[in-house]
Amino acid sequence: MTFTQAFLIFFLIVQLVHFLGTWKLYVKAGRKAWEAAVPIYNAFVLMRIINRPKEWYWVILLFVPIVQLIVFPVLWVETIRSFGRTERSETILVVLTLGLYIYYVNYMLDVEYVHERSLKPRSAAGEWVASILFAVVAATLVHTYVMQPFVIPTSSLEKTLLVGDFLFVSKIHYGARTPMTSVALPMVHDAIPFTGMKSYLKEPQLPYFRFPGFQSIERNDIVVFNWPVDSLTVIDQPNSKTLYKPLDKRSNYVKRCVGLPGDKLEVRNGYVFINGKQNVLPERAKLQFNYKAKLKGQGFNDQYLHDAYDITDGYGYLNRQGTECIFNAITDEAAAKLKNHPNVISLEKYHPKEGERGSKIFPNSNKFQWNTSFYGPIDIPYAGKTVELTMDNIPLYKRAIGEYEGNNITVEDNQIKIDGKVVTAYTFKQDYYWMMGDNRGNSQDARSWGFVPFDHVLGKPVFIWMSWDTNAKGFFNKIRWDRMFTTVSGDGEPVSYFKYFLILLAAWFGFSYYRKRKKEASK
Repeated sequence: MTFTQAFLIFFLIVQLVHFLGTWKLYVKAGRKAWEAAVPIYNAFVLMRIINRPKEWYWVILLFVPIVQLIVFPVLWVETIRSFGRTERSETILVVLTLGLYIYYVNYMLDVEYVHERSLKPRSAAGEWVASILFAVVAATLVHTYVMQPFVIPTSSLEKTLLVGDFLFVSKIHYGARTPMTSVALPMVHDAIPFTGMKSYLKEPQLPYFRFPGFQSIERNDIVVFNWPVDSLTVIDQPNSKTLYKPLDKRSNYVKRCVGLPGDKLEVRNGYVFINGKQNVLPERAKLQFNYKAKLKGQGFNDQYLHDAYDITDGYGYLNRQGTECIFNAITDEAAAKLKNHPNVISLEKYHPKEGERGSKIFPNSNKFQWNTSFYGPIDIPYAGKTVELTMDNIPLYKRAIGEYEGNNITVEDNQIKIDGKVVTAYTFKQDYYWMMGDNRGNSQDARSWGFVPFDHVLGKPVFIWMSWDTNAKGFFNKIRWDRMFTTVSGDGEPVSYFKYFLILLAAWFGFSYYRKRKKEASK
């Protein structure tokens, strides 16, 4: 059975359940019984019965994944209230029974339709509930289809994005992706906060669909995407149990896109080369590497430690081993300054040598002696690209063909089979990207798990609205004030627009207060 067939059957079952549970109520409201059975049309009729203005708006919300989970309980409650069932106990009952209490009202109670029913809440509590529901629906729409808040959890893009940066991620730049997991808590990702419990049901799954975007992913864009190999219950608990996750519930990652579809990419000495030329990063990007230093005498004292942290811009950390030291995550500029320190004899990059096979390096095959600093060359697939498949290159493409493009690919007796048929070539269905961190020695990225398909792309970070330094002492010191309300992209040093936001906010409150006083004076 195909997905379309399964969805059609499920849709018809829902329509049948609705008809059987409401047809008598439709009649009592002055409508025809058959109107409860006609898909979509019955939704418009129901909105008129429950006296909902702008019925087209509510009908659209019924078909928006995730949002519909909020709208359905509202409609269940409004339906029974339209027939005089306004007791709090009945409101709770219709929600707890997932709307099935309407069957009891439809068949067992002699109810009358309430014409011209007022939608205004009868109590302050009801008004609060209505306001909260409206806010949740609006926030869910924005969160799902326009802009999503996101926090930087790791240092892979250190000095461009810091651990503790709170971002707004635009989903409209590359096109908003509709949810595939249809039953999930609104505005919650893979786990319920503070519990570790799943926030979704695996089934039913909707097909992949993306609205058109107004921009393609460009080289060196910072991109948020779903981690392709994620199977952790919670991303920040690496020892938690593993489980299969639907695509849109895999953990969110943020990296820099250094390789585009069709590129031939290679990493030499930690630097990325595209089609033979070194990739030129934006001005704000700061590559970091690990360095090993040989030191004079005992090497370390309190003053030297202080100097070293100042030179390395306060980021990274130091490991002492006698008269040798490993400096993690520092830029080439900081390394040049550190090399001139009187206690430093020599300083060199600390990374694997060319030809050494790294552990946990994609594609995890003995055929490829690659590591984090010397990697490739590798060709990045694109939609419509046909590649010849051989026993030598199949490790590079097997996961993409099988996991990302939905084929059953096997290798038997030196033959490659896709869906049971022997093949010697394959044409890709979607574009792929190569995502890497700027912290080249301490970033789990495409070098570990390979290509990122376009259907995993979530959005583009555009704005830092808050930045929190957990290592600082004191509440106000923990806030990185100079990073608040700064843009992620752009030339030159980031500029904070926080003070302008405060000015506009004060002006708005002042105007609202003035308007309120003027309105009171006119009465």
